[in-house]
Amino acid sequence: MDELSGNSLTFSKNRVMQALFYNVENNKVRCRLCPHHCLIGEGQTGLCRVRKNEQGVLVAENYGRLSSVHLDPIEKKPLYHFYPGRQILSVGSVGCNMRCAFCQNCEISQVGVHEFPWFKDVPVEQLVARAKSINENLGIAFTYNEPTIFYEYMLDVAREAHHQGLKCVMVTNGYIEAEPMETILPFIDAFNVDLKAFTDSFYRKQTHAHLAPVKETLMRIRQAEKHLEITFLVIPGLNDSVEEFDAMTDWISNNLGQQTIFHLSKYFPQYHMARPETPDATLLKLHELACRKLSYVYLGNVWSRLPGHNTECSNCKAVVIKRLGYDVETPGITADGSCVHCENKVVER
Repeated sequence: MDELSGNSLTFSKNRVMQALFYNVENNKVRCRLCPHHCLIGEGQTGLCRVRKNEQGVLVAENYGRLSSVHLDPIEKKPLYHFYPGRQILSVGSVGCNMRCAFCQNCEISQVGVHEFPWFKDVPVEQLVARAKSINENLGIAFTYNEPTIFYEYMLDVAREAHHQGLKCVMVTNGYIEAEPMETILPFIDAFNVDLKAFTDSFYRKQTHAHLAPVKETLMRIRQAEKHLEITFLVIPGLNDSVEEFDAMTDWISNNLGQQTIFHLSKYFPQYHMARPETPDATLLKLHELACRKLSYVYLGNVWSRLPGHNTECSNCKAVVIKRLGYDVETPGITADGSCVHCENKVVER
């Protein structure tokens, strides 16, 4: 459902916004938003395609320009331990600071503003008011494309949303510098970080980025005590080796905690990658390995006949949340998110 369609909202004219986090170097601008540190010439954009040098000023061309607006189940982000069963108004724009060959949302993430003709130009106050008006809506999720790339709009919306008592969620690849991350952390309640692999060679070859900054982002989120879940897309022959997977789950357990929620997602051929889809046997094997080190491991993008959908309490092992697709039942969870059997805290609620 498009929550901004019809007469529910009026649209504003596009607003060009000066970007944050940059400096000028010899008539070019150096963007400091993400670790690419793009040096951008006059009239050009960075790798993300949306941050542009206009006469020595870096502007965010996609400020307030939304490609997607939908009311989604929170589980679709995916967030399984953050207000389970609730819905959240989800928004995205265009652009990304990675160039993943396997991109699942390439129609919006791998294009710039002038390549996408279907924008809804929505002011901050209007979006927050709409989110506030939807009955039982949890808040606003920044998702679909990489939200770091519409940072200024996300920051303005998140500040106003928090003022209005709404929750904010960021679904991100984690490729962001320390200062912008620290700036927005107070206004984001939950994160799902897409961890692409656990080798820098994969990141360099398949995403045009690096692993280390993503690990640093994960550590900052954990240190800020924000709700954190991780998604790992399993691509056959590229990031599914047992050795690499063991190293990744060891690092997560040791640095982020055994209670970190971990989603294994099935890959399907998309964009520039034609490898066959992930075999269920691979997902089941990695699920079993991850469960030895992490308390909450789930399977995504798969039929419900496979395990890895329900939530078992990490303490008493009772099934406390049942899922069939996006239908969610929470018979074993108390009003404060604890297990009804042993009072162990399981979810935020």
